[in-house]
Amino acid sequence: MSLETLTDRECKVLEAVVQSYVVTAEPVGSRTVSKRFGLGVSAATIRNVMSDLEEKGYLYHPHTSAGRVPTDRAYRFYVDALMRSPPLSRQTRDALREGLLAEGSAVTAILRRAAETLGVLTQELGVAVVPSLDNAELERLDLVLASSDRLLLVLTIKSGVVRTIFVEVPGTLHPGAVRNIATVMNDRLAGLTLREIRQTLSERLRDTAVTPVESELLDIFIATGDHIFDLSGRETEDVVLGHTSVLADQPEFASRERMRQLVELTEQRDVLRKVLGQRANAIGLTITIGGENESRSLSNLTLITSPYRAGSLAGVIGILGPTRMPYEKVVTLVEHTSKMVSDLLR
Repeated sequence: MSLETLTDRECKVLEAVVQSYVVTAEPVGSRTVSKRFGLGVSAATIRNVMSDLEEKGYLYHPHTSAGRVPTDRAYRFYVDALMRSPPLSRQTRDALREGLLAEGSAVTAILRRAAETLGVLTQELGVAVVPSLDNAELERLDLVLASSDRLLLVLTIKSGVVRTIFVEVPGTLHPGAVRNIATVMNDRLAGLTLREIRQTLSERLRDTAVTPVESELLDIFIATGDHIFDLSGRETEDVVLGHTSVLADQPEFASRERMRQLVELTEQRDVLRKVLGQRANAIGLTITIGGENESRSLSNLTLITSPYRAGSLAGVIGILGPTRMPYEKVVTLVEHTSKMVSDLLR
């Protein structure tokens, strides 16, 4: 949204109102600003400035309260022009590192720990999206005889992602034939993206000098390649969330209706899946506040995300919470967490 230029005094008063409201969740009056922030002007002057800010759409009166509350416009101006993000304390960095370095190196496990740790440190809802593997390169594949009629296909993707898939085969296969086919497939497919493999699998594997039994096995892989090399739906979760309970304690969710909307948002996840997926290729931090969000279900919330990348893998991690939040702290933590996740995935 387009923001007009505010005077220096208006900026100071607006900053004071935002900071006070973030801490107290109570409408802010001119006397409160005068006492707590030492702006060097009288409460009457501050009251006049607050009235001007209300006329410009930065503050509003909730009900009949004498105090005022920041609007989405105010938070946007604060984030863009007034916010000063402090560096993370050593204690916070250590807590974040400890949370991310727990056991388990699978992508989803890392993202779940990151979302949970980020949520605890910000007291907002940590969110993340698992990266799409379509553009990930196949490092190697392994074939293992699981039974007389089943093969275990192990796909190792660059950046350390590993997926296992069972493939049904007719009759009994000799271990030597399985090894030969694994060698052929690695020679022809390693280094390609999963999308490239699906699109060119048939032409890459046909006309291979193999025995009739091996040729039959190759035909199975050609026939089922669209399924085998499509890992987009194999994650148990494509949207990973921290603990919703941290938001339940926020006064914005005291009403039954607001809590119902939050539960629906986090349980169905369709909206989050779409919004987070659109941010996977973003550069740097993305902040959408209240009505800036395209979905009505996010119209009372702020979503702050930062991309993580490791080779061809890309996704986002961030937080979701009410528009009233400590933006300086949250922004710093989200950026730092995305960098740590990138480092871990590499």
